[in-house]
Amino acid sequence: MNPTPRPLSLSLSLVLATSLFACAPQPQQPDTAGARQRVTIFGAFVEEDARRFEASMRPFEEQTGIQVEYEGSGDFETLITVRMEGGDPPDIIAFPQPGLMVEYAREGRLVDLGEVLDSQQLSQGYRSFWLDLGTVDDTLVGVWYRASVKSLVWYPVPQFEEAGYEIPETWDELLALSDQIVADGGTPWCIGIESSGATGWVGTDWIEDILLRTSGPEVYDQWVSNEIPFNDPRVKEAFEKMGEIWLNPDYVLGGTVGILTTPFGDAANPMFEEPPGCYLHRQASFLPVFLPPEVEPGRDIDFFYLPPINPEHGRPVMGAGDVMSMVNDRPEVRQVMEYLTTAEAGRAWAEAGGFLSPHNDADLDWYPDDLTRAQAELLRDADTFRFDGSDMMPGAVGTGTFWTGIVDYLSGRDLDTVLLEIQRSWPQD
Repeated sequence: MNPTPRPLSLSLSLVLATSLFACAPQPQQPDTAGARQRVTIFGAFVEEDARRFEASMRPFEEQTGIQVEYEGSGDFETLITVRMEGGDPPDIIAFPQPGLMVEYAREGRLVDLGEVLDSQQLSQGYRSFWLDLGTVDDTLVGVWYRASVKSLVWYPVPQFEEAGYEIPETWDELLALSDQIVADGGTPWCIGIESSGATGWVGTDWIEDILLRTSGPEVYDQWVSNEIPFNDPRVKEAFEKMGEIWLNPDYVLGGTVGILTTPFGDAANPMFEEPPGCYLHRQASFLPVFLPPEVEPGRDIDFFYLPPINPEHGRPVMGAGDVMSMVNDRPEVRQVMEYLTTAEAGRAWAEAGGFLSPHNDADLDWYPDDLTRAQAELLRDADTFRFDGSDMMPGAVGTGTFWTGIVDYLSGRDLDTVLLEIQRSWPQD
């Protein structure tokens, strides 16, 4: 699940800007002989995010004369369905989750981008896993525009350094660090999953990150598509790995009761008490949105990569993002899609903050602070990227029984029973 983040708060020299834009595929002037010069995009960017997206499209509009009209809604999934069913589709859809993109692709509603975009440019611009994530049944139907990172463990910098702790590089070192904090009289972890009707989603992120590290991306993909069931031993192992931390009363502030009752947005706050209530908090890149206003990211809090577990599976990253798909095939829409496949298309947003680019040629100097640059480096250097699995599962599971199963497991219910009940909820058709 992706709670709406509050944007974080360089401009480069004109020479560099001109040079980088020149490196991007140059938009052609639109064919004005009867062609429309207006392209509509519908997505889930709203408020400041919407303004930053519109600003990022302005260089393209000025150069081509094509007007890009963006409309965003927090009720994206409902409204895009209404528009598609009502015969009023936008030219381009910015999907915040690929699940609906897959559905529309299989209904034949999306344009085959393999027939529109240059394959060599795509392979140079994206790591292969991004192209795979935009491909449905061997047809490319989506190109990634924005990414976010979830595989992060946050820590309070002054207190962590004062205690002499070191960043762990493996899961075993992470557990050894937790043991050291306990031995020093502290509590290693702060975890909170209370999120009203969405309580449990924090745990699904943990399971997804762990499964990528214990069994690898192929098993992860099979699990997400139900080719292997929830009660598969490899999925059970991921729950048990999470339990090594969640169910250890010495490891978590407030124990399991604290996990169940602490709002996820407040969970990191004890790190800033004196003495610290905890030293470690796993959460996505949006965490700074929820921190107390006096806490300065990068100074008071920093993050490290959730360490690998099985070296065979390298350094995977789990996250989310926005993928662009083309609905109406016109020359000017093709030009907008070509632009969206370039790093330049997201540069203004990256410079403004709240944006990570999936493009290979995005310049790290575009990002406004060291914290965001470090997240971009993590994404760039990942062996594998996988989208939030629960967001790609059918709603009855991904935002239903998977969430409640996390609560049941934490409440002491037998794990085999929990996993079997999640599996039985999977839609039969």
